[in-house]
Amino acid sequence: MTYIDGVIIPVPKKNKEAYLDYAKEMAKIFKSHGVTRFVESWGDNLAEGEVTSYPMAVKLKSEENVCFSWAEWPSKEIHDAAMPKIMDEMQQLHDKSGMPFDGSRLIYGGFEIMYDV
Repeated sequence: MTYIDGVIIPVPKKNKEAYLDYAKEMAKIFKSHGVTRFVESWGDNLAEGEVTSYPMAVKLKSEENVCFSWAEWPSKEIHDAAMPKIMDEMQQLHDKSGMPFDGSRLIYGGFEIMYDV
């Protein structure tokens, strides 16, 4: 059954293009390990919220925007087998080019599909 990785990332607005370049490199890594779809989204309609919100979740600063990203896997088993290799390759990418965002405020999670139309 399909498995989804979801990520919410605060990205400085001035780094939008650098982030997109970074994401394209990440997509290559993920696709080489079995991801069937890799999507990057730039926040467009993000309510501030009073109790919770995307901006609150990542402690968004005024010069930043929220990116919402996800990767679609054929199964959780393929995901679980690939992630240690992906983490190693991601570390190499970070060491080489750095990260165009504050990774300490990144929110990541894995999700099982409950319903898909």
